[in-house]
Amino acid sequence: MPDEARRDRDGADDEKALALSDLPPQLSGAVEAVRDRKGRDLMVLDLRELSSATDFFLIATGTSDVHVRAVADHVIEELKRAGVRPNHVEGLRGGRWVLIDYIDFVVHVFHPTAREFYQLEQLWGDVERLELE
Repeated sequence: MPDEARRDRDGADDEKALALSDLPPQLSGAVEAVRDRKGRDLMVLDLRELSSATDFFLIATGTSDVHVRAVADHVIEELKRAGVRPNHVEGLRGGRWVLIDYIDFVVHVFHPTAREFYQLEQLWGDVERLELE
């Protein structure tokens, strides 16, 4: 499945692929929750080698402020059901960029305009990434 293969910036397969099966269970649960609410352009960045603040970023896009909030709310609720609560949540009211901090991973749900403006994945251009449909 194309979800499993990591692609570099040129679209070519990379030798050190980050696969969905490599992700911690809580992060996999967050990925599934984003998919449940039809989040777009999902990407996981592996920050373990570069950051002491967190291990992974999950980045996704909603289609509107309402959709961004719905995706973020669903992630929070689904992980709570699994016994995982966020350490911190920012931006939920506004719906432009919601950050959900679970310490070991951080979920970012963007409005398309905000994602384009901040280009978060470009800040971490050299890390392993898993692009998900």
